[in-house]
Amino acid sequence: MGGRWDVALARFCCVSCMAVIFPAAGARSESGAPTACRFEPAGAAKVRAVSDGRSFILEDGREIRLAGIEVPLPPAAGESGPNAEAALAVRAALAAIVVDQTVELRQNGAPADRYGRTLALAYVGGADAWRSVAHEMLARGFARVAAHVGDRACAEELLGEERAARRAKLGLWSEPYYVIVAADGAAELAAARGRFTLVEGKAWSVRESAGTIYINFGPRWGEALTVTISKRDESAFAAAGRAPKSLEARRLRVRGWIEERNGPRIEATRPEQIEIAERN
Repeated sequence: MGGRWDVALARFCCVSCMAVIFPAAGARSESGAPTACRFEPAGAAKVRAVSDGRSFILEDGREIRLAGIEVPLPPAAGESGPNAEAALAVRAALAAIVVDQTVELRQNGAPADRYGRTLALAYVGGADAWRSVAHEMLARGFARVAAHVGDRACAEELLGEERAARRAKLGLWSEPYYVIVAADGAAELAAARGRFTLVEGKAWSVRESAGTIYINFGPRWGEALTVTISKRDESAFAAAGRAPKSLEARRLRVRGWIEERNGPRIEATRPEQIEIAERN
């Protein structure tokens, strides 16, 4: 490894270490912690090592998967290039925050994922200076808000952290991996297939068929993004100010995993997956 790889990784590691040594003015303390994301306490333990950019192993052997955020997928064996650099940078950022630290865990919803990892928010610091690891990763530009946070108020709070880091081009927001993909960019959408992605563009039309609502971002399904919403979820989107029909002709930012189904598609099951881009 060398060249741009070493430079990028060193830069990211330096920034993440500084985040621990000199917390930003916006870093959260227990007295000023954002209440929306303070779920039920689930114990505390010391972190032994990190396994990827959002997972770490405790000294008691449990593996914790941070809830509420998404990070670049771990690189395959021998993989190099921007995607691998991003994944390693995020792993280094998380390690700088949690390794050898005692974390307080809080949970909301499913206690574990299909791989047996405990899903939780983690707080580090202790005494009256606890701060959320997920918030810290977002604020430093090393993570993006997940499609499924599990709590709408918490999701909005996390999105605020993400927006601030994006505007300031912090962390990976200055790198190719976190570029927001154009909703009508066929080549870019194809390259992002199978990855968690942010996509932005003007909604071309909103149609409904067989219990599914389709938000189309272009006249040809095979070339532009389509966002699908189950009819049974429509009321939740309307309650959050995202009534599907009202989104037609609006500029939207959508987050989720891109699938190939007669063209690029993101399934939206939560209102927070869709932002009105004109506002932010």
